[in-house]
Order: sequence, then C-alpha cells, then structure tokens
Amino acid sequence: MNISVVVPKMPVMEALTPAYRLFTSANQFLQMQGKTPKFQVEFVGENMITKAQEGEYSVTAHRTFDDVKNTDVIIIPALFNDVQTAVEVNNQAIAWIQKMYQGGSEVASLCTGAFLLAETGLVDHKKCSTHWAYYDLFTHLYKKVDLVDGKIITDEKGIYSSGGALSIWNLLLYLLEKYTDRATAILAAKFFAVDIDRSDQGMFTVFNGQKDHADNDILKCQSLIEEKFNEQLSIGQLANYVTMHRRTFERRFKNATNNTVVEYIQRVRIEAAKRKFESTNNNVSEVMMDVGYSDTKSFRNIFKRYTGLTPLEYRRKYGKVG
Repeated sequence: MNISVVVPKMPVMEALTPAYRLFTSANQFLQMQGKTPKFQVEFVGENMITKAQEGEYSVTAHRTFDDVKNTDVIIIPALFNDVQTAVEVNNQAIAWIQKMYQGGSEVASLCTGAFLLAETGLVDHKKCSTHWAYYDLFTHLYKKVDLVDGKIITDEKGIYSSGGALSIWNLLLYLLEKYTDRATAILAAKFFAVDIDRSDQGMFTVFNGQKDHADNDILKCQSLIEEKFNEQLSIGQLANYVTMHRRTFERRFKNATNNTVVEYIQRVRIEAAKRKFESTNNNVSEVMMDVGYSDTKSFRNIFKRYTGLTPLEYRRKYGKVG
C-alpha cells in the first residue's frame, strides 16, 4: 500500500512527521508478528525541498506531485500560522489531491490540514473535523462542509479528518487498524503511548464565543449572556433587550454565532464550570449552582455533551490539587 504524505508549503513540522513514522514503524510491528510489511511511505511535495515554519526547517520530499501518478492514501498535515495564506500558496497541492482522489486514492487531513482538504471541494456536503480553535473560521469559509463539532475522527467515502494537535495520532491509528488489524494498531498505540480509542476533543475546547460578525444587537446580547450567565435569562428577555421580535432575534443570533440562543448560554455556562473545576476546590454541586444550574442530571448531561466527560471526570482530570 502506497502512502503519500503531502509536504505543503507552510506545514506544521509536528504534524508532518507522525504519519511517516507510524506507518514505517508499522512495517516493523508486522514483521514482529510474522507478517509481511505492507506500507510504502513517502513525502510528496510541489518541490523537492520545502521550507517549514518560517524557514526554521527544511523538508526533503521523495518525489514531487508531477512524479506521482497514483497512490493509495494521501495524508495532509496541519498548516502553519495563517491557514488562509497557506491555502492560497498550495494551489498545486490542491489540484493534485483532487486528481488523486478521482483516481481512487483515499485522503486524510490532520488538524488544520482540513482547510486544504476543504479547498479541494471533496468534503462539500460531507462531514469534516479540524482543530476546535478554528471552528469559526472554517464554518465561515466552507459553508458547504458539515463541520463536526468536537469530533476527533470523521470517515466518509474514503475521506478522513482529525481534530486538533495530538489527536492526529488517533486518526493515524484508526487508519492503521483499518489497513491492518486491531492487534497491530494496539501495538503501535502502546509503542507511541497514545490513547487509541479517544474520539472527542471536547475536553480540550475553550469556548470564547463567536464574535467575528457585524451584528451589534447580537453582540450586545452575547455580552449580557456572558455577564449574567448564572441568571435565568430567557430568549424573550434577550429579544426585548434589543427591541426585536423573538423569531427575528433567534434567526439573527444563529446566523451570527453559529449557535442557537440556548446552545450559546449552555456553552458559556459550561466554560465557566470548567474554569471553576480547574481553579478551585469546589465540589460538583457547588460549581453547578455557581454557573446557574439547579438540576444535577441536566447539568451532567449538558456538561458531558460539550466536553466528552462528566463533571466528576473533568474535576478529577483537571481539578486544582491541594
């Protein structure tokens, strides 16, 4: 099986090497099990030498895009710094990925490599994941793509994507298991000390509120929610606050923030709860009341929906010690 790791212009080095390392190591793991090595892995780029991270590194490709006429799997690493600029300078990579997919190749994006994948049009009307910090920008640029909030891995019609940062390893292990077997993937996970079955990046997400819009009335309501999140603010009260009909208010709020009013209030409250678990010794009931919830079951369910962990699990994992 041929695996082509794309060396785009402006790559993140930490996202470029894991795919090469994992699949070349997998050949050794297969040999250890008495099996035949399976993967031919290579770096492929527009040029044989690509500067990375503002010239701090140089990456040597095995072949250029023009030299590779077919491959089985394409891995797109994360993009460095300004992702929009990175997309603009990678036109040749985009065209090559499109051509390879049409010829039968599978394609996987890692972290912000999803922007390069989305630019190909291959994930229009399909699911895709990226780093949680880039959700707003991604949804603004690629409205036809179904961005899966919180997920680490998506898999649809031969196209895969991963969430942010170190979760790229989870997608790579997912692919390794698919192309080999569970035993090989577990062996690799143990070797590289990776939690093989983690599927959500919610516990790492920091919700700052989507304010990159020009609707001043909605911005006023966002500020009010963030100031009084522990009070029982209703949609009607917020609509009256900006002298707007309720339906109009709800529509404009969703268009501006990509959240319903209820979702926004929930996310602000859960973010406040996370901060309290991280910085105080308060128990779950105390934090629940502090952020505006009175029903334990409701708080637990909403907290887990946005973080992937129960309040108690989050407190144990990130809570203040001593």
